[in-house]
Amino acid sequence: MKLDLTKFYQACDPSKTLVVGNAEDRQYYIDFSSVRGGKIIAELERAIAIYSPDKPTCQLFTGHVGCGKSTELLRLKAELEQEGFHVVYFNSSHDMDMADVDITDILLAIAREVTESLEAIKIKLNSGYFVNLFREIAEILQTPIDVTDVQFSIPGNIAKVTAKTKDSPRLRSQLRYFLEPQTNRLLDAINQEVLEPAIKELKWQNKKGLVVIVDNLEKLHNSTKPSGSSQAEYLFVDRGEQLKQLNCHLVYTIPLVLIFSNVLGRLTDKFGVDPKVLPMVPVQLKDNSEFFQGIALLQQLVMARAFPGVSWEISRDLITQVFDSPETLEHLCRVSGGHVRTLLMLLQTCLQKTDNLPISCDCLASVIKQRCNTLKNTISDDEWDLLHQVVQEKSLKGDKRYQSLIHSMFVFEYRYQDDLWFDINPILAEAEELQ
Repeated sequence: MKLDLTKFYQACDPSKTLVVGNAEDRQYYIDFSSVRGGKIIAELERAIAIYSPDKPTCQLFTGHVGCGKSTELLRLKAELEQEGFHVVYFNSSHDMDMADVDITDILLAIAREVTESLEAIKIKLNSGYFVNLFREIAEILQTPIDVTDVQFSIPGNIAKVTAKTKDSPRLRSQLRYFLEPQTNRLLDAINQEVLEPAIKELKWQNKKGLVVIVDNLEKLHNSTKPSGSSQAEYLFVDRGEQLKQLNCHLVYTIPLVLIFSNVLGRLTDKFGVDPKVLPMVPVQLKDNSEFFQGIALLQQLVMARAFPGVSWEISRDLITQVFDSPETLEHLCRVSGGHVRTLLMLLQTCLQKTDNLPISCDCLASVIKQRCNTLKNTISDDEWDLLHQVVQEKSLKGDKRYQSLIHSMFVFEYRYQDDLWFDINPILAEAEELQ
C-alpha cells in the first residue's frame, strides 16, 4: 500500500478541526473516550436527547487548547442531528474579539447564528423588536442598515454590526453603552421572537428541538474588566445567570482556568452543573508506569492520517513506511503527552525536515530538542520551582501561579477511571532545570 505524502502532510495540519459528520474526516477520527475518564460527549448528548428533550438545558465544556474539544463538539452535533435535533454550532472567535467580549456580544452572536441557520432551511422569522433595535443602532454607528419589512434580515444586520465593531474598540464601547441597560429586554426578544418561534417551526418539520453549541469561548483572553473580575469570571459567573436564560439547549465552552479558580463553586451554582473537562490522552499513569492503551490509540491516530480508511490491524504493519521503527512512533506519541495538537505539530515538523521517508529517530530527537528549547525560554525561575512540585506531587493547586502553568501548556491534566492527576509536558522532562 503506497503512502500519499502530500495528503498525509495535509492531514497532519494541527490547526484542522475534524468534522465527524463529514465522511472523509471521519476516516481520521479516533475515539479516545475509553482512556479519557469517561464518555463525555455521550454524557452531554444524554442530558439533552434522553433526559430533557423538551426542556432547555445549559452545559459547560472545557479542556486544554488543542486537545480536541472542537472535534468532539462537532461529533456531538452530528449525533444530536441523527437524534432529530436542529443543531447550530459556531466558532465564537469568528464574530468576537477574544480580548474584549461582553454579554451582549454573545447574545447577538447566538441570535445571528440561529436565524442564519434557520434561513438556510427556509424558516424566516419576523421581529418587531429587532427592526426597531437596528434602526437605533444604525444611528449610533452611522451604518446604513435596511430595516424595511420586506428585506429586513436579522443575521444580515447583526453581521453588519459585528463587522463594524469587531476591530473598533470605540464603536464597541458605544454599542455596549446603548445595549447594556436593555440586556434583559434583548434576552426576552431573543427568546420570544427568535428561539420560541424557531422551535415551533422546527417541530412542524419533525425536529425534536434546537441545540446551540458556542465553541471557542475557552480562548477568552485573561484580561480584567473594570469591575476587577477577569473576563472569564465576569461572563460566566457575574453574568452567568443571563447566559443560561436562553430558551433552547445550550453548550458553552469555558476557559479551563475557571476550573482552578476559587470562583468554581459560584460557577457551578449559577449553572447548576459541573463543567465537563476533556483531559489529555494518558501516555503514563499516575505512578509513572507506561500506559500502553493510550499510546496505542495515539499511534492509531498517526497511522489513520497516513493511511485513511485502513484498519489499525493492517496499518500497524505499515509503520515502517512512515517511521524507521515502531519505537520511533511510540516515542513521538509518548513525548506529545497525549496532546493531539502537539502530536500533529511535532509530526508535521518531522515531515518538513525529512528528505525521504521514513522519519528517523534522530530527526524526531532534533525536533523534540528544538521544541524543548523554545518552551524553556518562556519559563521563569518561580515556574521551574512549581514544575518540580508537579513532578513530585502529581497535583495542581488553585493558586494563580499554577493556573499560568496550565494556560502556558507546561502542565497537562489526565483522567483515567477514578484517577485524576497532573503532570508536566513530557517535552520538558529532559530539561536540565528539572534534573
